[in-house]
Amino acid sequence: MSHTSFEFEYPRVLSIAGSDSGGGAGIQADLKTIAALGCYGMTAITALTAQNTLGVRAIHGVPPEILGHQIDAVVEDIGVHAVKIGMLHAPEIVMTVAAAIDRHALRKVVLDPVMVATSGAVLIDNPAIAVLVRELFPRAVLVTPNLDEAALLVGRPLHNVQDMEDAAAQLLAMGAHAVLLKGGHLPGDTVMDLLATSEGGKHWMKAPRIPSANTHGTGCTLSSAIAAGLALDMPLLEAVEMARAYVRAAMVAGAAVKTGAGGGPLNHGHAPVPMRLKPLL
Repeated sequence: MSHTSFEFEYPRVLSIAGSDSGGGAGIQADLKTIAALGCYGMTAITALTAQNTLGVRAIHGVPPEILGHQIDAVVEDIGVHAVKIGMLHAPEIVMTVAAAIDRHALRKVVLDPVMVATSGAVLIDNPAIAVLVRELFPRAVLVTPNLDEAALLVGRPLHNVQDMEDAAAQLLAMGAHAVLLKGGHLPGDTVMDLLATSEGGKHWMKAPRIPSANTHGTGCTLSSAIAAGLALDMPLLEAVEMARAYVRAAMVAGAAVKTGAGGGPLNHGHAPVPMRLKPLL
């Protein structure tokens, strides 16, 4: 019998998130993004949603014990270099994920606090929000709220750049190690994102607004792209900048494409790279 001598491993990213039957957001967008950036994607599904480009029709939560088994099965056999966390709709789901992070000593965790869909559908129970902050902010290397999610977390609307700075500081005070506050919902032709860290770092990232109706899944795509960057051993700022560039290119490539009658997805496959290899230590 011949024995293969293994020399490499894939950079592996686990997405813990909800399934989007329309394929534009959630687990489906995460897998497309992770693959396009040359990494190996794995999933632990928190909820099934019935949705399309027009909105969310129904949500069916996965039992917490099944979610825990999914994470255990993946980590114990295949291993994980980075984690992206998306839709966590209930307190017991949040607690299950927090326990798994501790159980497996998962380190490079990106938390996208998915609370409201682009269509306006609420994707999280109110009691889950406080648990999310308490349990997962300290366990994540980065939290990536948009303005609506940040407003929900800090308890007030955010209208301008100064509001963004104040909210980022408040989110750090709530236990986050770093916050990427996405300013795409502010008016104007320039999109401003703020990366703030608990060490006092502030990085403003500005870019021209891309005119497109196809923005479904941008937040999911961005957070999973950052996780892919971390799995490739990029420093946090470099991973964020790479992910923003990927999302912007995917928006441009998908802007003229019609998919469904509502807000369509990005073009995740606009410039895929081959699967990357890491030396097996």
